Amino acid sequence: MKIRIGTFILAILFGGSIMAQGDKISDDILKGVSAKYKTFASINAEFTYSIENPQDKANEKQTGKVFLKGNKYKLLIAGQEVYCDGATVWTYLKDSKEVQITDPNTKADAITPATIFTMYDKGYSSKFVEEKTDGGKAVQIIDLTPIDKKKKFFKIRLTINKLEKLIVSSKIFDKNGNKINYTIDKFSHDTPISDSIFTFVVGNYPGIEVIDLKDNK
Repeated sequence: MKIRIGTFILAILFGGSIMAQGDKISDDILKGVSAKYKTFASINAEFTYSIENPQDKANEKQTGKVFLKGNKYKLLIAGQEVYCDGATVWTYLKDSKEVQITDPNTKADAITPATIFTMYDKGYSSKFVEEKTDGGKAVQIIDLTPIDKKKKFFKIRLTINKLEKLIVSSKIFDKNGNKINYTIDKFSHDTPISDSIFTFVVGNYPGIEVIDLKDNK
């Protein structure tokens, strides 16, 4: 059974709800970003992420798509399709022709693709780094440091479009020296999305192995 890396990568990148405790400049910026994303009824985004490993001199790059609507989401990444209708999560692994069925994480501080663009409600300290021009647009750089030192990463650097109050990119620094770079390639919001896309229909995949890990108590 393969490890489901898709939601894990996005979890590190995005998570809970932006409002880390830090200096006033970074607090104000993050509050504005969080408020902006919370106005969207739905989100459709395409992204690119790369993992830099300085020891192996490797640079792995992947692209993906995510569709969000309330607590529902669909994630396409790295040969995986992850569906969540709010009550059930299906992770379809194409190469192994299997689907893993699990319960969604409903904890208040849970980090899932459903909260992908509204993160860091608590558990982070923030620091304003600089404001600069990138591609003719003003961007603001903020560093986030997890309060829980047991986390596998020690810093997240956010690049935010100053005018639009949207996240442009994130860079995650893990304790092994790896850097995970994430960039939004296309972004749209409030476009009609049918609820049917958030449900995985097992019957449409003949011969697929079903691994039910839900708590059916």
